[in-house]
Amino acid sequence: MGTTYFFAYFLIPKYVFRSNYKLFIIYGIFAIVFSTYGILLTIFGNFIFLTNLKVTNVPPMSRNYIFVLILVYLVVGLVSFIRVLKKNSETIAKNVRLENKLLEGNLRLKDQELQYLKKQIHPHFLFNTLNTIYGFAIARSEHTPELILKLSNLLDYILYQVQKPLVPLQEELAHIEEYISLEQIRFKDTLQVTFKKELKSKNLQIPPMLFIPFIENAFKHGTILLGTLEIAIQIQASEETIFFEVTNTASKLNSNTNPIGLGLQNIEKRLQLLYKNNFTLVSEQTKNSYSIKLTIHL
Repeated sequence: MGTTYFFAYFLIPKYVFRSNYKLFIIYGIFAIVFSTYGILLTIFGNFIFLTNLKVTNVPPMSRNYIFVLILVYLVVGLVSFIRVLKKNSETIAKNVRLENKLLEGNLRLKDQELQYLKKQIHPHFLFNTLNTIYGFAIARSEHTPELILKLSNLLDYILYQVQKPLVPLQEELAHIEEYISLEQIRFKDTLQVTFKKELKSKNLQIPPMLFIPFIENAFKHGTILLGTLEIAIQIQASEETIFFEVTNTASKLNSNTNPIGLGLQNIEKRLQLLYKNNFTLVSEQTKNSYSIKLTIHL
């Protein structure tokens, strides 16, 4: 018992658990020598004082000194192994708890950053829409009530649906169509929009407000050429991939002009947080058009 406790509760915690194997081996050898000496004294003491020097009174197993040593160190090894195994299990459990806490902390940071990016997107979107309504109100346009109603529908989507991590893709597309109809009232006959949808799966879900900044950018930076602002929106979705493309007429940008507004800068950061490297975002500027292509690998 003394040898077992010395190994399991002193040598192993003090040296093995601290990776000081050299001192463990040295002190282990000393412990084995002294314990062997102690076992010898115990055997001879028992022989002298308990058996009256009669070999026949000695239990058969105690007569074999080698067997006694093997038995003692077998117990020492078994208890020490259990001790190391228990400590290893406790260490693994502790590491798992720490990893979970770190993961939870990272998720909270990412969620806070996503919420921050969303809050940047929403005012930008509302600012443009309210400007439109303001212009129609000054002109006393008959379309002003319709614009306010459409804005109300958009606000309902933003306030309630955008709080969810994911929304059905079809709801997002309906929200886009609502936004397009609002812009069509503003641009009147100078706007031509085509919206092509090819959905191979009706159960797909995406983060809310994912495509609106791209479309908003098309209206904001688009140029009316030959009396018309042309915007083409295309989305193809399957279980594996979502492809989104928006193209608008635009004059050749100057080298100092940045076509990517605040909304698009935020959406790029948001995409990186949501999909890491499982997406590609490509923009292309030609003489009379500007396009953005987004591919998401689910």
